[in-house]
Amino acid sequence: MDHLVAAGIARLVHVEAAVNTLKLADTAIIGIGRSGLSMAHYLMRQGESFDVYDEAPFDVATLGIMANHAQSGALPARMLCQYKRLLLSPGIPWQHPALCAARKAGVVLCGDLELFAADCACPLFAITGTNGKTTVTQLLTELLNYLPGDCISAGNIGTPMLDVFIKEDLSGNNDLPARVVLELSSFQLERSNHIRPQWAALLNIQPDHADMHDSAEAYLDAKLRLFATQKSGDTAMFPLDSRWDALCQELYQRGVHVHRFGLAKAGDLIAETLSAGILQRGKSHRLFWHQLGSMEQLNCRHLSVLGVHQHINLAVAAQGAADAGVPALVIRDALIRFRGLAHRLQDVGETLGKTWFDDSKATNPTAAMAALQSFEQVVWICGGLRKGLDLSPLIPVVRQHVFFAVVIGMDPSPYIEMLDAAGVPYAVAETMELAVDMAAKKGGAKAVLLSPAAASQDQFANYAERGCAFVNAMAGLSTSMPRHEKQT
Repeated sequence: MDHLVAAGIARLVHVEAAVNTLKLADTAIIGIGRSGLSMAHYLMRQGESFDVYDEAPFDVATLGIMANHAQSGALPARMLCQYKRLLLSPGIPWQHPALCAARKAGVVLCGDLELFAADCACPLFAITGTNGKTTVTQLLTELLNYLPGDCISAGNIGTPMLDVFIKEDLSGNNDLPARVVLELSSFQLERSNHIRPQWAALLNIQPDHADMHDSAEAYLDAKLRLFATQKSGDTAMFPLDSRWDALCQELYQRGVHVHRFGLAKAGDLIAETLSAGILQRGKSHRLFWHQLGSMEQLNCRHLSVLGVHQHINLAVAAQGAADAGVPALVIRDALIRFRGLAHRLQDVGETLGKTWFDDSKATNPTAAMAALQSFEQVVWICGGLRKGLDLSPLIPVVRQHVFFAVVIGMDPSPYIEMLDAAGVPYAVAETMELAVDMAAKKGGAKAVLLSPAAASQDQFANYAERGCAFVNAMAGLSTSMPRHEKQT
């Protein structure tokens, strides 16, 4: 890369004083993580000049991108105001003071979703919500791959969405998929105005990431951008909750086909209004979706994944596949074979007379409540970075389903207060290894559940690292007979 640097293709500048003499491009990328790099490579393929800014140190020469100008350190508001367009990575706060100044100066601010929406010519399926997005995205992608042509999942699920456009076959021609499934976060949606999915689903809204936005209303508004430009012939899915009734009516008047989904008791009139979800008859549950005018059903005891909340997610994916024309027998077989995703109420082994479940992805109280309700009684490992979320809704569920709790995290006090209010005995563990050891030695319940109702960054890099620590500690117990190898 020395010849690139020597040619002035990539230059690091650390002082804003150069603004008067520096020739700026029309576009700047803010944040050069995975999404930022994806946008840079996309612009390079378009032959468009761009600059790069990131508050963290970086060396653009080692990234393999040809930036006109690159700068690390605090975002320079004065310089950013001189661009026509700023492309923001999802991790850059929308309300950053430098970006607010640029917005006020008339600069267009958007993200990779805006670029993707302008260039995507194939059918687009999109999923958003606080919980369950990845499960629905992965299963729906698997189902759509039954149809002729390739189907790719991208977005918040891991693959930057613009990478869809840089896949090439050996002849150098674009090898674009027949359809794309996007998992979209609120951060991605708030940076786009023109996304129009042919099929879209809102799974739920919980206050998990509302603290990262100006308000809970701003968080909700970002999610609902997914449906803002849908038109006649498109499809939208919403939970069976009255808060969505007005929006569903508005979409219906636009000619959008609207599905509602959720949990209903068999025989209730409300069940007849649902396109997909779970029918409950006593203790029996049946997953259902509609196809070619008929209701398709599958007894939930045939499913490998646990939890009504997860079964509802599977029903949403089944309805999306049915809408796309995937045969009912294929959908039924895929539902039965689907093993679920790591760290999402996953059965990870049996040892010392207990079955162990990793639900580390439950980073908020609502997700933990759904997991707890999947069991009669559990030893519950909870705690972590609470993010200011209210734990009081957990109290009645914890009182009913938790035999004993082990609290982890740097600040266990909010969880201790909640457990005291629920009247559930508990212990505090400084490490995951100690928490697992305590849970293993506690009788009275045959299941141990890690479902923290908290983020992980007070003790771990992310929820996946926390889940792996749980699985590895379980696998390390004496006389262990794990179903899975140690995870890394």
